[in-house]
Amino acid sequence: MDIDDIHWLGHACIKITGNAVIYIDPYHISSKEPADFIFITHEHYDHLSTKDIQKIRTEDTIFIVPEKNTGQFIGQVYGVKPGDHLDFQTISVDVVPAYNVNKAYHPKDRQYVGYILTVDDTRLYHAGDTDVIPEMSNIRADVAFLPVGGTYTMNAQEAAEAAEIIHPKLAIPIHWGSVAGYRTDAERFSRLSHVRSMVLEQESE
Repeated sequence: MDIDDIHWLGHACIKITGNAVIYIDPYHISSKEPADFIFITHEHYDHLSTKDIQKIRTEDTIFIVPEKNTGQFIGQVYGVKPGDHLDFQTISVDVVPAYNVNKAYHPKDRQYVGYILTVDDTRLYHAGDTDVIPEMSNIRADVAFLPVGGTYTMNAQEAAEAAEIIHPKLAIPIHWGSVAGYRTDAERFSRLSHVRSMVLEQESE
């Protein structure tokens, strides 16, 4: 997979292109490129945005969402929980936990999720809204998308600690620039991280 296939569309939204067009948590996006897959990490408005999903969904779009949110979708919908694994023709999916340890926004018992997507032999980890959690020691990824905005998730320092645990080939800060976090948080993460990191520019179409 080429870095040019990875696109940050703002906040926590990542688009992956190549053999399939994949969106994770589309929110306030201008992109209208039809989605083969849409992944949702949890039901908060800045991650499950019906308005944005409508911009990119088709009759053939496959949705992967937390189990308790399946009723909000029509079509090919897969409800998942931490520990699940799915295989599709172009990607495979491992579902991992995402939760807070020192704040109340994302309790562990709500079973919010992150995803590890294997695309063209590249493992991409989208952490979802999470703090540094013990389960990260079991995560292996080539690319890690880590929230850095603080308030609802890890801050830049904590995200740098998470990167040390996961040790991807590339770490990309997300969950900043909207709702919580600023570019300075992303840049601080990049300075603190001992793994290779890259602050992406927000893309629009």
